[in-house]
Amino acid sequence: MTGSPRRARRHAGRWMACALCAGVLAAQQPTVFRADVNLVRIVATVKTQSGQVIGTLGKEDFEVYERGVRQQISVFEHQTEMPLSVILMVDTSGSTAKELKYEADSASRFFRILLGEGNPGDSAALYTFNWEIREQQSFTRDLKALDARLKLLHGDAGTAMYDAVYLGAQRLESRQGRKVIVVVTDGGDTVSKLSVQKALEAAQLADAVIYAIVVMPITNDAGRNIGGEHALEFMATGTGGRCFQPTVGTELDKAFTAITTELRTQYLLGYYPQNVPLNKDRFHKLEVRLTRPDLRAFARNGYYGEVEGGAGSPEDRITVAPDRQLKKKR
Repeated sequence: MTGSPRRARRHAGRWMACALCAGVLAAQQPTVFRADVNLVRIVATVKTQSGQVIGTLGKEDFEVYERGVRQQISVFEHQTEMPLSVILMVDTSGSTAKELKYEADSASRFFRILLGEGNPGDSAALYTFNWEIREQQSFTRDLKALDARLKLLHGDAGTAMYDAVYLGAQRLESRQGRKVIVVVTDGGDTVSKLSVQKALEAAQLADAVIYAIVVMPITNDAGRNIGGEHALEFMATGTGGRCFQPTVGTELDKAFTAITTELRTQYLLGYYPQNVPLNKDRFHKLEVRLTRPDLRAFARNGYYGEVEGGAGSPEDRITVAPDRQLKKKR
């Protein structure tokens, strides 16, 4: 028993040293880095300063950054061979009634070009929105079926544009290949339950690109919904798409043709995130750069992924009921 006090003092000293080290490590709070191996996909369009689309670049011409950290591009493809799922969403609110016939004619020509060329796996769906959202035609390659639904378009009250984009993104989320939402409207939202931020988030979660066509029957600022135009620009820019502002007729046809051209000349970039610091923000900012200063890349500006400490709670979903009208889960 003569050595037990000495042994007790040694053990106490060891415990104190361990506790001190633990305290120092906790105080340092080292940066948390993501360690998963999920592939992040980016669809990108490249243009010259004058707006000409460029589809002949190589992998070495691109640089991808996530939260400021350069990533190694693991997947690089020209997009022409990847199938497209395109949802055309037509605003049928009362203010669009006079233009609906012209819009339907242009949309029909768009479908014929889109489905007559490219990948035989390409398909299109038709949705309309006013105070409610209707799936007029599910995904198909049947041009006669799409034309038949286009001929039935008519105006009604209200504009649930953000809800429509959110719903379209949900429909696209489980589909393979490239995913696109084309919104044809004359301006702002009036009755949506969801915000423009939620609509953009849903599109980014689905890897969908938004193209907005704001038909301009009114060209002076006094009669236009500038706020609605800005919201559409916000969603298009955030997903790597574009916003057009044509009048009806040939200008509208040109907008649809420009969209088709971009879809045929896109690139797919993929990478496995490395050394990306995590924080409490679910949104991971992305930036696609080009080694050539005379060119500009258009791609989504981020995606929703891991957060420090785990993911957040899932959001409520909007679905289309069997009667094809918009409902919200309770």
